[in-house]
Amino acid sequence: MCGIAGFLGTKYSGAQAIGVLRAMGDAIAHRGPDGCGEWFDQTSGVGLAHRRLAIVDLSVDGAQPMSTPCGRYTVVFNGELYNYRALRAELERSGMEFAWRGKSDTEVLLASIVRWGLKEALGRFNGMFAFALWDASEAKLYLARDRFGEKPLYYGWNRGVFLFGSELKAFRAFPGWRGDVDPDAVRMFLQFCYVPTPNSIYSGIRKLPAGTWLPICPNAASNQLDEPTVYWSAERVVLQARTNILKCDEHEMGFILEDELKKAIALRMVADVPLGVFLSGGIDSSVVASLMQAQVSSAIRTFSIGFNEAAYDESTYAENVAKHLGTEHTNFVVTASEMLAIVPKLASMFDEPFADSSQIPTHLVARLARQHVTVALTGDAGDELFGGYNRHLLAKRLQIVEVFVPRMIRASIGKGLQYVSVGAWDRLNTLISSWRGRAPQRILGYKVHKLGRTLSANSLDAIYQQLVSFWMPVGDRHRAATSGGPGLLTAQSTKGFQFSERMMIADLLGYLPDDILVKVDRATMAVALESRIPFLDPNVFNLAWRIPLQAKIKGSVGKSVLRTILHRYVPQKLIDRPKSGFGVPLGAWLRGPLRDWAESNLNGVVLDRYRFVDTQMVRRVWASHLEGQDGMEYHLWNVIMLHSWLEQERGG
Repeated sequence: MCGIAGFLGTKYSGAQAIGVLRAMGDAIAHRGPDGCGEWFDQTSGVGLAHRRLAIVDLSVDGAQPMSTPCGRYTVVFNGELYNYRALRAELERSGMEFAWRGKSDTEVLLASIVRWGLKEALGRFNGMFAFALWDASEAKLYLARDRFGEKPLYYGWNRGVFLFGSELKAFRAFPGWRGDVDPDAVRMFLQFCYVPTPNSIYSGIRKLPAGTWLPICPNAASNQLDEPTVYWSAERVVLQARTNILKCDEHEMGFILEDELKKAIALRMVADVPLGVFLSGGIDSSVVASLMQAQVSSAIRTFSIGFNEAAYDESTYAENVAKHLGTEHTNFVVTASEMLAIVPKLASMFDEPFADSSQIPTHLVARLARQHVTVALTGDAGDELFGGYNRHLLAKRLQIVEVFVPRMIRASIGKGLQYVSVGAWDRLNTLISSWRGRAPQRILGYKVHKLGRTLSANSLDAIYQQLVSFWMPVGDRHRAATSGGPGLLTAQSTKGFQFSERMMIADLLGYLPDDILVKVDRATMAVALESRIPFLDPNVFNLAWRIPLQAKIKGSVGKSVLRTILHRYVPQKLIDRPKSGFGVPLGAWLRGPLRDWAESNLNGVVLDRYRFVDTQMVRRVWASHLEGQDGMEYHLWNVIMLHSWLEQERGG
């Protein structure tokens, strides 16, 4: 895991270019504190910068930028090729003559491209990566990104120079950089809490989509770019997997999936540095921890965090799972002062507006883990593959309602649900939960109101958009963006799919790469910790879509087949409980220790300065929240994070 940056088309001399490249690399030094390197070709005006986090082959033989022995290819590479050992063995068996210098996966990447060409090599790589490759023979710069978009890569023309980098910070370090905020990107952010690919917060700067590569020529006209070429498509794999559904009972499916997950985890345990696991005590992370511990004789390291607020503290669940598995577990209880110290730094950490509030605990657990390990495995993507989100569980009922209940009746029911205030729903929820001896469901009133709005939607796509949206576009100021954002597959390609599956696929194409993977990458790389995600192994992904929906979702319970696996390692009583997510007591924090900071980003002067939101509406929501009304804290967080970023940009 590292950071990369560079440019194409400058008129710099050698010394000037190296200085600029060093500055661009220094801007993302947190991604790679173990070393740095720059490379510049005067003739073509191409420059590459690298910041290294040494994971495999810690020697100088793994340093970058790295060139092939013949000098044709030079690369800067961010990520890991998990199957690099198998690829190297295959290359050596083929009789290929290659002057190996060390044992790094970067060198295997270059040798694979020499042997098979870029397109075929990309199809053979099992890993997470983003890289820039200069081909001196063709005089072309190639950018490429992994199948799922685990590693980030921004690119675009700026004042006649082509720039690329792992983070936008590297662009800002380029002399003469000028970034104009894209109003459409802001509108999409306000709706989804992230800026969807291929957009970025800046006009003219894009994110390379997952599973694609892009060539750039030195003599290309400024601001002219080809569309990226797709070398791997999640949609295509899903459609192919549907033609080969597993035909066995769920018990056998569990064994088949367990075997594939073990292989994926074993590949992600290859490192020359210490590694561990983020353990929340939920299904996904517990599966990863269980299968990892089962493959080693010594205790693995597991990490979790907790909160003083009982409704949000799940650290006891993680500790119980860790104790049962026999891991070496570390738990950290977050105090208000520790959280307060981090929050104002989030705008810089995440580089463009980003408002998934679980960014806070993710960064905190990463910071905790980094004190002990350099690599951490996570349970991310289990929800998208195996039906873990509440919307996946609601889908069947929503589809029935959409088909059989006339829209006018649905709209009336929706209005009725919203007629009762959020607070009244929450009070009723608390009363019923107390009577049943259970903890009340979080922000039930907000969820009921969202369900009410959803029932009024006029199509399955509109239902999904409503479920995943925050500030819905209204009027000119909040008009819907015309491109980007999560969405369902076309009607033809999803013929025969259940609504739950269509939602899961839409999450895989939008929410996963642009929210979950961004969150994990920035939160971990801010402390130079490499995260690895076994559920995103391509073989696991393919198998997951061969498993029928009825083995994933049973009634109101998701991830059934994963539970089948986990119950072989962990008692059912330690695991089975309602899903709550990696949440934080955001509402209480905004009324308490974060109140002054939140107000500084929500006051009328700041809101009017940028005019991206309706100032009076936001101020009304903020006032209601301060009076104790829960349910809109995530909407407020969205606006706060936008204006925190804008204020930072203005000050910078």
